[in-house]
Amino acid sequence: MRIHLFLVAALLFLPAAAQKTKTELEMERQGLTDVAEAVPGVKVSLMYGRADNFTGRVLYTDLRRAYLHPEAVRALRKAQEELRRLRPDLCLKVYDAARPMSVQQKMYDVVKGTPKNIYVSNPRNGGGLHNYGLAVDITLCRAETGDTLPMGTLIDHLGREAHVKAEAEMVRSGRLTARERENRRLLRRVMAAGGFKVLPTEWWHFNLRTRAEARARYKVIR
Repeated sequence: MRIHLFLVAALLFLPAAAQKTKTELEMERQGLTDVAEAVPGVKVSLMYGRADNFTGRVLYTDLRRAYLHPEAVRALRKAQEELRRLRPDLCLKVYDAARPMSVQQKMYDVVKGTPKNIYVSNPRNGGGLHNYGLAVDITLCRAETGDTLPMGTLIDHLGREAHVKAEAEMVRSGRLTARERENRRLLRRVMAAGGFKVLPTEWWHFNLRTRAEARARYKVIR
């Protein structure tokens, strides 16, 4: 009995690395960094670890943590610091980060052959910046509760309401409120402080590098 209790106690106090899944350990083996461990205060809620996303399926069966390339993590830390400087009551909330190419294929298969295919990078063409750990899907939330701020659409909404250049038109038509537009602008401001650029068709998607830079200097996540 004494030995049994000792083993139980030992399991309870295993280091965090030992509790990580096979996929998470593989991410780290490829040189990626755990966002929550490296960016103080950031929240993580991986939307492809649930079925309430545009595919209607759970795509991350073995991934609960958000990972990024170390350069992107440093940039995200700057963005978080700028947000806390401007709005100490808010913090960043990550919905997706580094994405294996195998998952990218599953996402593309959902939109292939439809008008929605413009929103998902084709793995056959090298995928997108998520597949290098250089892009993040992100929003603003309350620091104390984690409740997200209204942005006009859900993250991963595939439609014009999510387009950055359509925001003025959306406000005029009543499909986006002035407050929702301001929240989007604040998100873009703090992400720009870290060096990120917004994807024009997705208010939540930010890239640190261009595709050309990624293909020339970085490795695809497998």
